[in-house]
Amino acid sequence: MPETSGFAGRTPETHVIDFRAAEQLLAARDPRGAVKLLDNVIAAYPENTAARLLRARAFFAAAQLRPAELEFTIVLEREPDNAFAHFALARTYERSGQPGQAMRHFRLAAALDPQPEYLAAARFDS
Repeated sequence: MPETSGFAGRTPETHVIDFRAAEQLLAARDPRGAVKLLDNVIAAYPENTAARLLRARAFFAAAQLRPAELEFTIVLEREPDNAFAHFALARTYERSGQPGQAMRHFRLAAALDPQPEYLAAARFDS
């Protein structure tokens, strides 16, 4: 009888398919479905920063703020110059009622990448 649990039958190609499907689920506003697929990818490839960033976005979209915060933090430990991750972590802190932490990361995002959205959120002029 074939093994159907765990990683049996899972290949690198299967994980790529799961990652791409998770992107589609998130775009289709099914963040919980995306998280479920990404759990398998990250279990197999815990160092995969792209998968962690996508899972952080999915957690945020599902209003699971603490897991989103943890994933964005892991991404930033690996890529401290990732402006998007700083911005997204700031939004997470903002939603969870931590304005000081949010402003710190909004400003880091804007300093790393002066996009209008990042600059507006950083409120350097105030």
